[in-house]
Amino acid sequence: MDTPNTAPLAGIRILDLSRLLPGPLGAQYLADLGADVIKIEDTQAGDYAPPSLRAVCNRNKRGVRLDLKHPEGQAALAALARDADVVIESFRPGVAKRLKADYPTLSQHNPRLVYCSITGYGQDGPQCDAAGHDLNYSAYAGVADQMGCGPDQPALSNLPVADILGGSLTAVMGILAALVDAQRTGRGRYVDIAIADGLLAGAVVPLATLNAQGETRPAGADSLSGALACYGQYRTQDGRYLAVAALESKFWNALCQRLERPDLLPLHRDGDSTQQAHVKSELQRLFGARPLSHWLDVLGGVDCCVSPVLTLSESLTHPQFAARAMVHQTRHAVYGTSAQIASPVKMSGFQFAIHRQAPLPGEHTDQILREAGYDTAGIASLTGRGIAQ
Repeated sequence: MDTPNTAPLAGIRILDLSRLLPGPLGAQYLADLGADVIKIEDTQAGDYAPPSLRAVCNRNKRGVRLDLKHPEGQAALAALARDADVVIESFRPGVAKRLKADYPTLSQHNPRLVYCSITGYGQDGPQCDAAGHDLNYSAYAGVADQMGCGPDQPALSNLPVADILGGSLTAVMGILAALVDAQRTGRGRYVDIAIADGLLAGAVVPLATLNAQGETRPAGADSLSGALACYGQYRTQDGRYLAVAALESKFWNALCQRLERPDLLPLHRDGDSTQQAHVKSELQRLFGARPLSHWLDVLGGVDCCVSPVLTLSESLTHPQFAARAMVHQTRHAVYGTSAQIASPVKMSGFQFAIHRQAPLPGEHTDQILREAGYDTAGIASLTGRGIAQ
């Protein structure tokens, strides 16, 4: 029988040297599952993510500031690493080595250490030193090419899929696998995560088309990107949208019957682009004649895979997410009031909770250094000289 509210990663300590989104969010996923995550920032700019982003990517962590360019700051990091299980960093290749914060250096102090580097293109290859952001990784991975309503209408997403899918989630997968092995063998591993690699690995649907057809279809022309009338978004009279995803015949049949359009039944996925354009036009004319609320009433209770396209603020108050306890309202003394999305991992014997708000830079420096073996005089020496803050 499960012990109530036992965090699965309790007892795991993680040093998070990363900044901005992919690393901090991945570390937060692990903190939400019970790991003791220590956010380590430098004594200058630190993690320069906007406060609103910091607030939603760093909860359940503690914070310390160290000058890793100073030998005593490097020594403090080594002291922390001796009792850590994981280090996460997102410097460009070579930077961690210059700071003596790299895997060969820190693993000398702790052979069971799992060390994860998150970069845009990895530690090797011709692109390894190149700068980049989410759109660049998507472009190189052949994913940006598949986003949009057509070849002349490429799309940008406010959900950074490369950073999160290729970076945060891929890093968590690698870290957890290496942790399991370290607990079996007593030896850690170096985990090299390239955000572009992680996104490329997720491009399985266009890859299936490439393997079957010899080439990918252009954006807007494959089954999930606009080729089918039964899978798309339709504007309603009041400017809202319905998401129609009736890919299977049973769902399409149910939709056509409720709409009283039996003539559309045989045109479900006939593969004829002219016919599909006709069906799209008919559905748009139909849905565009009434407001969203009308269609929600008409289609309510019909198992046809049609849903309203909600804004994020509407999603946060939707009964489904409320029932799943996915949204928490919090108040931070500095960052203000914010909505927080709970951990999406539900498991027996564990209940997600926000134990700490995102730490201010260096909020727990004294506490953390004391745990690393520094006495009051030692801590005062480091903080007095600006090596720790």
